[in-house]
Amino acid sequence: MTASSKEERLQKVLAHAGVASRRACEELISQGRVEVNGHIVTTLGTRVNPLTARIHVDGMPVNVNTNHVTLALYKPYGFYSTMEDEYERPSLKQFISDRPERLYHVGRLDHDTEGLILLSNDGELTHRLTHPSYEVSKTYIARVEGQVTRGLERVLTKGITLEDGFIKADSFKVREARERNSIIEITLHSGRNRIVRRMMDEVGHPVMELVRTQFGNITLGRLKPGKTRIIAGSELSALMHKVGL
Repeated sequence: MTASSKEERLQKVLAHAGVASRRACEELISQGRVEVNGHIVTTLGTRVNPLTARIHVDGMPVNVNTNHVTLALYKPYGFYSTMEDEYERPSLKQFISDRPERLYHVGRLDHDTEGLILLSNDGELTHRLTHPSYEVSKTYIARVEGQVTRGLERVLTKGITLEDGFIKADSFKVREARERNSIIEITLHSGRNRIVRRMMDEVGHPVMELVRTQFGNITLGRLKPGKTRIIAGSELSALMHKVGL
C-alpha cells in the first residue's frame, strides 16, 4: 500500500478523531482553525495520512492516529509497575489482558503506592511525559505519621535537601491534622525514586499510605482500583499540549 493510498480527507480524519461532526470540521477548516504539519489548511479537499500527520485545532493537538491508545489505570496497592515481572510478582498485565495493543507504563509507581498510572503505545507521548525537561506535575494524597502543622507548607514549597539533591513541592496542603496521623496533598514534578516518601521522612512525618490522584491534567476521578478508562478527546489533547505535541 502506497503512502498516498493511506491518505483521507482532512474533515473525515478530524471527525473520526471525535473533534466534531464532519460538517462542523469543514467549518473549522474553512475558518483557518486547523493546522497540519505546522501549516494552516483552509482547502476542504486536503488529504492527510492519519498515521503520520501532526494536526492541531485552535492550537491544540488532535490525536488522529487510531493505532495510538492511552489509558488511565488505578494501580492497586501491592502491584508492580511492569507488564511482565521476572519474579512473577503481581504486575499491570492482568488489568489490560483484554486489550489487543501492546501497552507500556508511563513512569512508575512503587508497589506500596496506589493510584493513577498511565499506559500507552504512543512512544513519543510516553517519552515526553516521563522526560524531566517537560516538568509534568503529579499530585499525591498521603496519610502520614504525626500531626502536621500548617508551617510545613512553607518548608516544602521553599525546598529541602535530600541525599540526592535539592527538592521542593509545587504545592502542599494539609487536608486533615490529628495527633496520631494527618492527611496531606502534595504536588511536584520530580520523578525521582520514592520522592514523596523521602521528603516526608526528612521532615519527620513518614508516609503510612500514598495514592497518586493526578498526572498532568489527568485525574483519578471515580476510577476504582484495578479499572481502566481511555484517555481521548479534549482530555488527551490537553495532555499532548502540555508536552508540546
